[in-house]
Amino acid sequence: MNGSQDSPPRFVWLGLVTFLLMLPETLPVPVLRPLVLERFGVSDALTTLFMSANQLGALLAAPGLAFWVQRSGRRRWPALLALCGDAVLMQALAHPHDYATFLLLRTLEGALHIAALTLVMSLVTDAAGPHRGRALGALGAGLTLGVALGAAIGGRIGRDQPLLVLHVASGVLVVAAALAALVLPADSPAGARPRLRELLAAVHDTPGLRAPLLLAFVDRFTVGFFTAGFPLLMAGVHGAPREQVGMLLAAFLLPFALLSYPAGRLAERWARQPMVFWGSLVYGLGVLCVGSVPASALWLLMPLLGIASAVMFVPTLLWLLERAPALPRTTIMAAFHGAGALGFLLGPLCCGALVHLASDPGSGYVLAFAVAGLAEILGAWLCVGLPLRRRPG
Repeated sequence: MNGSQDSPPRFVWLGLVTFLLMLPETLPVPVLRPLVLERFGVSDALTTLFMSANQLGALLAAPGLAFWVQRSGRRRWPALLALCGDAVLMQALAHPHDYATFLLLRTLEGALHIAALTLVMSLVTDAAGPHRGRALGALGAGLTLGVALGAAIGGRIGRDQPLLVLHVASGVLVVAAALAALVLPADSPAGARPRLRELLAAVHDTPGLRAPLLLAFVDRFTVGFFTAGFPLLMAGVHGAPREQVGMLLAAFLLPFALLSYPAGRLAERWARQPMVFWGSLVYGLGVLCVGSVPASALWLLMPLLGIASAVMFVPTLLWLLERAPALPRTTIMAAFHGAGALGFLLGPLCCGALVHLASDPGSGYVLAFAVAGLAEILGAWLCVGLPLRRRPG
């Protein structure tokens, strides 16, 4: 595609790639109960493993991916192959399996998905130059818009045929691969090729990475409660239909998507840490209330969560990038997604365990979302608030 990497049309096409890449990930969320719990006859706690298995694959893939890319210098073709493989595995999930095989396929699907996402984001970040904030804002907008519409669309198309969401997800990933082949920038020239030990040492010896990576972990930890626990909360406690679950998730994620690009542009000019702190604080307070407020109040609470998420997401990523200017972009992106994948892996597991510990599901979800919200508030204070207070002047 013609045009410079920093031109608005190019941003639109690259944002569309991430939109198509992320749309399939939340198509199954509103129909999690019939797709997993009823299909395999498992408990609420075991149902949450569907989301955790995806992130386990991502967590296992991220370090090896960063090392391989840094050694080979290739990102474009591996990204396209990962998208195609993701489409095949998403289709495989729709066919009969026992639950263990189903989770294994989901784990492999998560590995290929995070590979594609990391490679796309690192390619675009390298090529964006001084307009990195708006480039990441466009990618973030596409990413969150895909997540938002996936949740809304999944509730509708899976209302009568839950397996249909997996067939649609596979088709969307094929389209994403075709578009990516047209618009992804070329690989950057290969530089030095360090050993795995050198890469790990570089990340370990860069203390500035720890705070933004910890915050990325906590953010995705709380998101794990939404993807696994929120649909079960709405269906089991509030008796909400699947379409309403999808629309509520969209009410959270659409403001997040629409404001990601403006937040990225603001973060090019404003101090990033205060944006991250206040966004995280408001988000944490909102998450704390999700399990205890009536269903009608969620129509106000969910958009507030989306606005707060937009304020902190791209600034967190830019903050991470500026903390390690000497490290390869793929390594930083893999570290970011690896920390997020670990949070997303533990979030559903923690949510399921807390619900199981309570005397009834209603009080279990109150406890679960209170823990998630407090984790976000504590993370914001430790990673950003306390260092800002200690800063002289």
